Amino acid sequence: MNSKSLIPMVNRIGTFFESQPNREESLEGIANHIRLFWDPRMRQSLFNYIDEHPDGKSDKGELSAIVMESITRYRAKLDPAALTA
Repeated sequence: MNSKSLIPMVNRIGTFFESQPNREESLEGIANHIRLFWDPRMRQSLFNYIDEHPDGKSDKGELSAIVMESITRYRAKLDPAALTA
């Protein structure tokens, strides 16, 4: 899947959860949403993007800080390769 389309999508998820008062619940909510509703190919594309752009920035877009924090913290729980290994 194209990371250019995934970045705005995941940032909208981040914006929704960032409005919640509890930051820890927001971070977990982002990760849970991705785990439950994104298929493994989408998650793998997102991880490939982050591996190529550790700061979350490229000409394709920029991941929000809360999204980067959530994915970094919960990557093992979200990584499709780790889940099938």
